[in-house]
Amino acid sequence: MVSSSRRTQRKAHFSAPSHIRRKIMSSSLNKELRSEHGIKSIPVRKDDEVLIVRGSNKGSEGKVTQVYRKKWVIHVERVHREKTNGATVPIPVHPSNVVITKLKIDKDRTNIIARKSGKKAEDKKDGDVEMKDN
Repeated sequence: MVSSSRRTQRKAHFSAPSHIRRKIMSSSLNKELRSEHGIKSIPVRKDDEVLIVRGSNKGSEGKVTQVYRKKWVIHVERVHREKTNGATVPIPVHPSNVVITKLKIDKDRTNIIARKSGKKAEDKKDGDVEMKDN
């Protein structure tokens, strides 16, 4: 049963285990990827290329270098600041504030996209876009 209590929902969110945090830390796809794959969003992962669309770093593009599930953030290449001692530290960005511009595709990712879009993985691989009649 799912609670309608705000307190319970917040507790469930912030104490969520890693496999559930992965799903919560999803990002939307840009228009080209959305039409190509037939899905709106997907959990962000290392080596995806993203565009930041909200916040002080709006307009910055780069590759995801780390998905930091414990802190609910991702770190993007070339999005960093310099500390007073000269060291550079990555600026944390929430995945909801980015748009994925290029996906890192492997077998598992292909299966996830196929499952979400309702198409078979082998149809997607062969380039066959028509659904087969049963």
